[in-house]
Amino acid sequence: MGGVGNVRKILVVLYTALALGANPVLADAASLREGDMKKLVLHEAPVAVPEAVLLDAEDGEHALADYRGKWVVLNFWATWCAPCRKEMPSLDRLQTAMPDLAVVPVATGRNAVEGIRRFFEEAGVTALPILRDPQSQLARGMGVMGLPVTVILNPEGQEVARLIGDAEWDSESAKAVLAALASGS
Repeated sequence: MGGVGNVRKILVVLYTALALGANPVLADAASLREGDMKKLVLHEAPVAVPEAVLLDAEDGEHALADYRGKWVVLNFWATWCAPCRKEMPSLDRLQTAMPDLAVVPVATGRNAVEGIRRFFEEAGVTALPILRDPQSQLARGMGVMGLPVTVILNPEGQEVARLIGDAEWDSESAKAVLAALASGS
């Protein structure tokens, strides 16, 4: 039985290496993953993202299509989420460090605007927009089951990678992975 399990593991590793090797950009990005970025799953092929209306602090409507043409770091979070509190400052620093990216935090579910403002103030977040998905329409449509979840979108608005859990998004590894992905577009 152990032999079959080992063969399966070898086949999975071989398949993954071949799949990533077929796409040099993915192979480059995969090779740069260290620390928290090891949790980043790179997709073999881009995945369509559902359309959804996001609300800003004044209830103005926004769509993900507004970000087409840019690489997007789409982060699903909530004010009550402790790992989100830890992660959000690194997303803010990432936006400052890589201004060609769009870092888009989406407060999912019931998050009062005042609570979001207080969260941003306490976390020192100054470079990110306040966007809300109050009915979790986008989160559900994208299969987000827990928080935080961060999805990388290519300039066509398709999902190319996903990380479940918190991460240091301004780490050298994260910036290198994002730069490698963007260089292939």
